Amino acid sequence: MILEALGTAALGLLLAWAATVRLAHRLPNRPLVYSTGIAGALLGDFVTHSALGSGFTVVPFLGAAIISAASLSLLLRPSRARRSLTA
Repeated sequence: MILEALGTAALGLLLAWAATVRLAHRLPNRPLVYSTGIAGALLGDFVTHSALGSGFTVVPFLGAAIISAASLSLLLRPSRARRSLTA
């Protein structure tokens, strides 16, 4: 159980790191992004583990990745693309 929690926290940290590398200009400061990624992964693991039970090993990691990615996407700011005002 503790290894599953540590694994999902590492997965959330990995997803948060990938998001800061790819989208650094559209995200807030790094500690917020890292903590959101870890918290989202732990929440996803908890929800998936509660819904399916303890018989599954890979599926909670998939749920953790989905919830972590969804919570990281909520931190994204809109891009600063210039729009034409002539329309």
